[in-house]
Amino acid sequence: GVKDGRWTVLQLVEALGFSLENTDPRTRGRGIQLLSQVLLQCYSLLQEKEVLHLVLFYESRLQDNHLVIPSVLQGLRALSMCEVLSPGLAVSVLKAIFQEVHVQSLLQLDRHTVYSIITNFMSTREEELKGLGANFTFGFIQVMDGEKDPRNLLVAFQIVHDLIAKDYALGPFVEELFEVTSCYFPVDFTPPPNDPHGIQREDLILSLRAVLASTTQFAEFLLPLLIEKLDSELQSAKLDSLQTLTACCAIYGQKELQEFLPSLWSSLRREVFQTASEKIETECLAALRALSACLSRSVLTSDSEDLLDSFLSSILQDCRHHLCEPDMKLVWPSAKLLQAAAAASLRTYHRITHSVLPLLLEQYTKHTQSSQRRTILEMLLGFLELQQKWGHVEEDESTLLSLQAPVCSVVFSALLDPSVQLQLVGIKALTVLGSLQGFLSSSDLELVVDHLIRLALHEDSQSSEAAMEAAGSLAPTYPKVFSGHMVPRLEEELQSEREESHHNHHSFQQRCLQALAAVSTHTSIVRETVPILLQHLQKVQEGTEARNTQDMISVCQSLHRVALQCQQDAEGCWYFHQTVVPHLLAMAVQAAMPESTHTLPGKALLEEEVLAAMIPVISAATTHLSPELAAQSVSHVVPLFLDGDVSFLPQNSFPCSFQPFGDGECLEAQRRLVALLMAFVCSLPRDVAIPQQEWLLRELLALSCSCNCPFTATTAAKCFAGLVNKHPAGQQLDEILQLAVNRMEPSLAEGPHRTQALTLLLWVTKALVLRYHPLSSCLTDKLLGLLGDTELGPATADGFSLLMAESPDVLHKGCHADVRIMFRQRFFTDNVPKLVQGFHGAGPDVKANYLKGLSHVLNHLPKPVLVTELPTLLSLLLEALSCSDRVVQLSTLSCLHPLLLEAPQIMSLHVDTLVTKFLNLTSSPTMAVRIAALRCAHALTSLPTTVLLPYKGRVIRALAKPLDDKKRLVRKEAVAARGEWFLLGSPGR
Repeated sequence: GVKDGRWTVLQLVEALGFSLENTDPRTRGRGIQLLSQVLLQCYSLLQEKEVLHLVLFYESRLQDNHLVIPSVLQGLRALSMCEVLSPGLAVSVLKAIFQEVHVQSLLQLDRHTVYSIITNFMSTREEELKGLGANFTFGFIQVMDGEKDPRNLLVAFQIVHDLIAKDYALGPFVEELFEVTSCYFPVDFTPPPNDPHGIQREDLILSLRAVLASTTQFAEFLLPLLIEKLDSELQSAKLDSLQTLTACCAIYGQKELQEFLPSLWSSLRREVFQTASEKIETECLAALRALSACLSRSVLTSDSEDLLDSFLSSILQDCRHHLCEPDMKLVWPSAKLLQAAAAASLRTYHRITHSVLPLLLEQYTKHTQSSQRRTILEMLLGFLELQQKWGHVEEDESTLLSLQAPVCSVVFSALLDPSVQLQLVGIKALTVLGSLQGFLSSSDLELVVDHLIRLALHEDSQSSEAAMEAAGSLAPTYPKVFSGHMVPRLEEELQSEREESHHNHHSFQQRCLQALAAVSTHTSIVRETVPILLQHLQKVQEGTEARNTQDMISVCQSLHRVALQCQQDAEGCWYFHQTVVPHLLAMAVQAAMPESTHTLPGKALLEEEVLAAMIPVISAATTHLSPELAAQSVSHVVPLFLDGDVSFLPQNSFPCSFQPFGDGECLEAQRRLVALLMAFVCSLPRDVAIPQQEWLLRELLALSCSCNCPFTATTAAKCFAGLVNKHPAGQQLDEILQLAVNRMEPSLAEGPHRTQALTLLLWVTKALVLRYHPLSSCLTDKLLGLLGDTELGPATADGFSLLMAESPDVLHKGCHADVRIMFRQRFFTDNVPKLVQGFHGAGPDVKANYLKGLSHVLNHLPKPVLVTELPTLLSLLLEALSCSDRVVQLSTLSCLHPLLLEAPQIMSLHVDTLVTKFLNLTSSPTMAVRIAALRCAHALTSLPTTVLLPYKGRVIRALAKPLDDKKRLVRKEAVAARGEWFLLGSPGR
């Protein structure tokens, strides 16, 4: 009635008169409870006068019997949310609560209500409450004192934070306010299991830290507390203290820290020198950095004594001499402390490096062992990396610039050292020096290039890879140096290598190619390296060596790396595309011409491995093109394949026409090039229109169903599927899909092209499953039917892996395919029941096909989904372990392994069967199955110990046999599994 306006609240109070004035406190309590519940729903409808009367009524009831108080507080909470509350009433209510209610004797919910009333008034009546002065702070301290419930503490901490942040008067009660909150530090709270409130220890820690680190007024009380906790034995207390200290440094200045600096430094130094915990070390270094930064800031505003200088002096005094002992335990802790202080500000960096860098350079010269030099150079590297943080090297202040010659000398000597580990640190240091603008002179840069070439081509593979990576990261900073010095040198090496072939010819040539690719990280360099790589490919194609195939693959791998590096730069990407794609197509077309197919060299380009290496090059060169440029390119490439239009190719005078979709055996070589068409059209952005697309789709369909070459048929099927996946929905798509179904069905039923038809069916099904096309379920049902076919069943079962797995060249997000987010879960839900049903109804000769298909689906399913479905599928998975097909065994074992770790309770119900099956499979003739079975036997130990103990002796005896296996990897797994079973049930496990 009050909500509808038929009653006023005052009428309700009159109607409740008997209850509200009753002598029995329980009856009074029920009357006030009903009134408060109405107010909580209708507080926004109240008039100012009504609120005044209600507040006075409720205030008077605060002196009532303790049974009534909870309902009175609920009513006041409702009134605290009223916008029409008269000035002065908020103060009046709080005074009454502070005076009349002993809050900590109330139940948790009622205490929470008091905090809610205070919070409401603080957010709406701030100025009124501030009029109370420090009395408000004192009143709240009394309310909070002794609070233990984490739900209430989160609200109470927020109130204290607001008191400080919103500048309420703390008066003489600063220490009391600190005491009432700091008594919870460090937080020691473990949420009970199945806690419905979801409050974590971390929530309380962060909430309390926000209070303690919110004002400099707490500093004199807080810093001694932090030092005390830092000196305790409790790890969590140390961590919390360090993180709180770091937070405080954001607002503290010299004045707050001055008295405590020696003790703080002493505690931090001790922890870093002595701790075995990486976490504590990390937090100590963060705290030292924060302290140094805080003192750096204060210097700018203070005329008093320079505390920063004396603080850094004590750090240097305690740490610097340890740097002279590169073999001793304290060298790294000391270096880390110095680096943490140096990282705080530019001033601390100059002060520390001025003292430390000359010492490190001197020590490097003094010590001659590679291991010692490596330690010293790693420390030097740490300081060089900090210089990167401050950017440009300032000439007037920088210690580093004054030490340019000795620093370069040390780094270059490390690159010449026979120790690979020292070389690797030298290469990192070289990369950092190169990134410091203006540090390296032009003669130094030429020397850098010489070193990088030598390391990349002639040194250990680790140094070689690191040198190539360094060249790639420095090249964008110094493009002229690298294109002018490094590229010509690499070209020269490659050329001389081609001319004088020797026993390690291939590996050296491969390194030259990799180095050319690695350095191609700037468009101007790409313009130099790409022609060299293409020219080399041309030369290899014209050569007569038997290893041409491998050489061609190496060039393609280098081109692929360059393509990936160009993708983020529009200019470089287009240059690469319009240079490389036509060139590769021209070479492939040349090789596929009838005249050249009978000679060995030209034919190498048509081998599967070479075409497979060219696919990612063309794909990577196409995926990042803008729609306009992609449309320009597609208008040349598609007519090349459909019309034989070779006009856009370089060297386009071919002895006869190019007809990859034509009939006749002499065109078999040309048909193989559909792989390159696939790489191009399936990587185009989705909004690029493909000319003559319907004709192209029909040609691909015909080729995929009728070609006798499995490679060509498969690439045609993949190309068809890639285009279908991106094709806009509508009549055209429906017609082409119907055409495909009409073509596949008779071929699948009988004839010489059953395998090709199955391949096409799998790829088209995948294309449609990914985009949730309605026809996908019909095609999947056809596949499920084929699992019962004795001839095609095994291949169909393997095809379920293709449907679920990420495809490397087509139908993935990188090539703009239409991939829906949860297609695997949807496929699982729709088809696994059918697979299970098919298994139960299948004959004994084809049952394995259903198991294999199921295990492929489960293997690619996200593990959380699999765990939820486990109870219904586990019996079938256990049956799959008895199947003689090793693929089924492997897939099932790899499926069960994570489930043993993630769903131990369900798995323990079948422990007897699992133990038997796993132990049997440890004797499998297939090494991969033996390894997987031993891993599962190992994972069994994560099941409850009481369930496993009866099997302990049997498993340990059975695992003795694989300890003598002839394969090292099997023996390794057996040792790990048996060791874990030995420890089962031991104390502390």
